[in-house]
Amino acid sequence: MASQGIVSLTKSLCILTPRVRLKNPKTMQNLKTRSCHLCVCCSKLSQWEQSPFIHDSTEEASGVVLEKNKNVFESIVSDIEDDDKVVPTQLLKWPLWLLGPSVLLTSGMASTLWLPLSSVYIGSKVVSVLSLIGLDCIFNLGAILFLLMADSCARPKDPSQSCKSQPPFSYKFWNVFALVTGFLVPTLLLLGSQTGLLASLQPELPFLSVAVLLFPYFILLAVQTLTEILTWNWQSPVWLVTPVVYEAYRVLQLMRGLKLSAEVNAPVWVVHMIRGLVSWWVLILGMQLMRVAWFAGFASRTTTTTTTQQPESSVASK
Repeated sequence: MASQGIVSLTKSLCILTPRVRLKNPKTMQNLKTRSCHLCVCCSKLSQWEQSPFIHDSTEEASGVVLEKNKNVFESIVSDIEDDDKVVPTQLLKWPLWLLGPSVLLTSGMASTLWLPLSSVYIGSKVVSVLSLIGLDCIFNLGAILFLLMADSCARPKDPSQSCKSQPPFSYKFWNVFALVTGFLVPTLLLLGSQTGLLASLQPELPFLSVAVLLFPYFILLAVQTLTEILTWNWQSPVWLVTPVVYEAYRVLQLMRGLKLSAEVNAPVWVVHMIRGLVSWWVLILGMQLMRVAWFAGFASRTTTTTTTQQPESSVASK
């Protein structure tokens, strides 16, 4: 039956197709050979052939849509939860902007500016040294609290984001140079006066008088060096503010030493040395403030370059 249907179909095709004469005999042969390879497929299936199985993909499509909707919903919920976590932390940081400077003012500047020297220099030089060291320790505690609050305010809003701020090598070298110079110059002058190598530095200053004038100064230098090394190691964003805090207090500390020089009957060369140290640290403080301005300009330049690169990359991707 199937062969009869194929024969009848080929006859009907031959009747319906128009007869075209081809002048080239080679094309006739090619057509004959190709017609032999033609196969006619019948859409009508026999009784013993099974119908092909058609897979219904509606269930899979609906499952994919549900999974996509579920993922979108989960991402929205996670974003809302992250925002809820960020908002309380930002609210807690707002009072730190007033609390940090207040702690720094009460711990360091208030005791230095309004505390009379008669309450510090009682008469015994040992007690005076201990009282001066105690005042500087109070300032050091306030400075550490201020730097911790400043570090918390400088961190990004999202706690999961890492904040690593590394100072350049030139900045480290300059700070170390300033600290070493501020330590070596008075030390060498005092040693030269004690040993008699520098005859112009006479009369020599007694040890307790040196302790009253310069021992708190040397302790503050050591604390600043340790604090800066820790901020560099921890890559804290307060590395730019740390020298400004300590150097501003050091100027007040040396001005206090100038007032105490009259109490301990310091020679003239000691007074000139302290005045030179005041001038040196005022110069260093001014350079540190210029460094802060330079860093602000550098940060603005980096932000502008990143904003200009983003549209260019988007246009290139398009």
